[in-house]
Amino acid sequence: MERSNQIENRARAARDRGRARDRGVTLIEVMIVVTILAMVAGGVAVFALPQLKKAQIKTATDGCRTIRQAVNTWQMDPENSSCPSVSQLIEERILDKGTNTSDPWNQPFTIQCTDNDVIVTSAGPDKKKGTADDISVPKGAGAGE
Repeated sequence: MERSNQIENRARAARDRGRARDRGVTLIEVMIVVTILAMVAGGVAVFALPQLKKAQIKTATDGCRTIRQAVNTWQMDPENSSCPSVSQLIEERILDKGTNTSDPWNQPFTIQCTDNDVIVTSAGPDKKKGTADDISVPKGAGAGE
């Protein structure tokens, strides 16, 4: 009886060692998975970041157009001869309260009224006015363009 218990215990121990080996993950396997994930993330970043920049520029241009149209609508009223601010356009309900009044870089849009035109400008990705990356509507009318 004692001999059969010893044999049975040895067999159990061998099975347990085999199971532990089978269910474990080696450090090399973990490193391979992490490396593959890093390569995939790097590939996504290479393709996604330029698209993000393009989308931000398009969003800023669309915001400039929206505000410019609102200013033109505001100026149709004979009582409004000055250049409005964005807050005035919202107060007068020409711009919806939900309209984003900042560009994608969280800088306020600039409105400039001349005798014949309205120019709305975003400072662009560098957040500095008067530089080459400024976005203005109509195109080319702002400083730095």
